[in-house]
Amino acid sequence: MNSQSRFHNLYAHHFARVAVAIPRVRIADPAFNVEQTIVLARQAAGEGAALVAFPELGLSAYTCDDLFHQDALLGACLDGLQAIVDESRALPLAMIVGMPLRVNHMLFNCAVVIANGKVLGVVPKSFLPNYGEFYESRQFTPADCAAVDKIALFGESIPFGPNLLFEVANLPLLRFHVEICEDVWVPVPPSSFAAMAGATVLVNLSASNVVVGKSGYRHQLVSQQSARCMAAYLYTSAGRGESTTDMAWDGQSLIYEKGELLAESERFSDDSHIIYADVDLERLSTERMKATTFAQSVRRHAGEVSSFRVIGFELALPLEKTLPLDRAIERFPYVPADRARRDERCTEVYNIQVQALIQRLASSGIQKVVIGVSGGLDSTHALLVCAKAMDRLGLPRTNILAYTMPGFATSERTLRQARELMAAVGCSAQEIDIRPSCIQMLKDLGHPYVEGKAEYDITFENVQAGERTNHLFRLANFHNGIVIGTGDLSELALGWCTYGVGDHMSHYNVNASVPKTLISYLVRWVADTGLVGGGGKEVLLNILDTEISPELVPGGPQGVDDDKPAQSTQDKIGPYELQDFNLFYTLRYGFRPSKVAFLAYSAWHDHQSGRWPDEQGPRNGYDLGAIKCNLSIFLFRFFKTSQFKRSCVPNGPKVGNGGSLSPRGDWRAPSDSEATVWLDDLANIPD
Repeated sequence: MNSQSRFHNLYAHHFARVAVAIPRVRIADPAFNVEQTIVLARQAAGEGAALVAFPELGLSAYTCDDLFHQDALLGACLDGLQAIVDESRALPLAMIVGMPLRVNHMLFNCAVVIANGKVLGVVPKSFLPNYGEFYESRQFTPADCAAVDKIALFGESIPFGPNLLFEVANLPLLRFHVEICEDVWVPVPPSSFAAMAGATVLVNLSASNVVVGKSGYRHQLVSQQSARCMAAYLYTSAGRGESTTDMAWDGQSLIYEKGELLAESERFSDDSHIIYADVDLERLSTERMKATTFAQSVRRHAGEVSSFRVIGFELALPLEKTLPLDRAIERFPYVPADRARRDERCTEVYNIQVQALIQRLASSGIQKVVIGVSGGLDSTHALLVCAKAMDRLGLPRTNILAYTMPGFATSERTLRQARELMAAVGCSAQEIDIRPSCIQMLKDLGHPYVEGKAEYDITFENVQAGERTNHLFRLANFHNGIVIGTGDLSELALGWCTYGVGDHMSHYNVNASVPKTLISYLVRWVADTGLVGGGGKEVLLNILDTEISPELVPGGPQGVDDDKPAQSTQDKIGPYELQDFNLFYTLRYGFRPSKVAFLAYSAWHDHQSGRWPDEQGPRNGYDLGAIKCNLSIFLFRFFKTSQFKRSCVPNGPKVGNGGSLSPRGDWRAPSDSEATVWLDDLANIPD
């Protein structure tokens, strides 16, 4: 297999395509039901699925009642199972079908796992409902009544019991467990112990009739079980064809991954159909590795966990061809594309920042804050947080001592925006020209600039950054206030901040764990919600349209370009929308670079597909070459050159589960590590 095919194949990145099938059935007609089952199984195999699950008692239909005690029906189900087993020899996937099965003179409601022309195991239902409209105990026996752990089936000895795990040997992160309907509705489902025993995919063969409100409850049930177990959960349900003597059936089937809905079937469909999802097995494994309480739960329930038996088998997975990811990957993992969720996210982040600043001011007994306002994104948002904090504390906004400090490269545009913003907020606004003090510093250093030479080196830049911070700290001393930091998570990840006496340092940094892409949407959200007032919306929108620049290198002969800065931050360190994507998957999940690039390509290669969080913003697309190039910049800066800045950052609130870079929280790393292993893996990405 060539590197292109491997890179563009989802299985190479620890994904597994799974399917849930909802066949139309006929009551007590196994031949028809088997035919429908095989048709859907072929479809699933054709789509590259590794696993397909069918509803509870699907070979017979669920609503057979006392017909389950008829030998003719039980025999026809066995004949149907044999037909499915024979068909499975040509299908490179595992199938799970539901059927009644007689064992030692007892009848069990079973899930049968089939692959490669064999029955791999049979799982009987553990909990039989005998309330409401269900009377399963009339026909079936619960799993714990079985006196055997193996049964004879088609001349083979087959594992039997609720404690079976099935593992795909050539996709080892795919270990699945099967339970049946009511099993997940009880206080402690069998799948909880299965997850602790290593199952990453939990499957439920259900029939589940429909009544008002049940659909929403199924979502809650499956979502929470997948979240608690840090697993994928496949929930099947019976649809058209089941008896409506006393009940109705909607065929609602669900696929969740750690609380996130990946796929849902059409309800009340007249035809057989199937849903798919690409499950990120590595994500689930990483979540469990990080959550040490998961391992503690395993220890607490060692008896139940150790009772599971693992059945290994291989599948002829479709690795020899390109198999793109069929899963919605958010272009902006920190910013939901859905407007309602985005507004909720912005509201929550904004209030976390405000609440954190209120607590810091209240606990220190300080009522004033000092902030530098550049007319750019980060200081704008930090100023908005300060304004809301003062409102909540019942203090005047004039307690915000805001300073704009033009230097050698400050543009007229950003200076104008800083002035307009401070006026709209109603803070105490002042202006300090830092050029005289910078020139004095450059004279003391003997820098060529003071002799008229256009030498704009890192010293020239950092003298300006340092002078601004020096002024802010001394102003805070003088006015009994604290300096509010404005640097964001993205800058800290890439080391794009001046260490110590620059934007790296403050008394309290409200933006410390907010990435640049989210700050953009927070500012837009504040503009749209009218929280500033006084013409503030217009200036906020102008700030959003401003090129991101440190404005430290002069752009014209007089040192100031009227509108466009000489420096573009994103030209130097890459587009923030890509680097924030790289940051999220590197920091949150620890994915190797080749997988991060695979996800980035899935999200960004076609700018016309998928949803965007901003209906009016730019629609950028990136090919694999651009993704690889910018990921290389990220890896070198993140792992090799920037940790020393992250090891001593000011206090600031963590706002999201995407992680922060505080050494007191989510990220602790040596300042002198190498980036070799990450850059080596970069070579696995095709050019």
